[in-house]
Amino acid sequence: MLNKLVIKPHSYYCGLEVFNINDVENSNWYDFGYTYDSNPSNAPDYGCGDRRFHADPPTQQVLDKYGITEKEYEEICDELKDALHFGNCAWCS
Repeated sequence: MLNKLVIKPHSYYCGLEVFNINDVENSNWYDFGYTYDSNPSNAPDYGCGDRRFHADPPTQQVLDKYGITEKEYEEICDELKDALHFGNCAWCS
């Protein structure tokens, strides 16, 4: 059961400063998916046109690691989609 979810994006980097689920040590948002540039043709040099999060299907290993249900997995992915959507960005330059 999802008791606690803490997500805090970096203010200067396209990642998360804090990500913790149910106080699990080594909580890792990569367990849930990955980010990609969905609009590279509009990307500035050394940047992204539209950086987004793509959720992977849940695995039993991830559900067990965090003690969550598939519905809670989907809720976490929705939160990650919001937190890891950086749009057009040139911070890497």
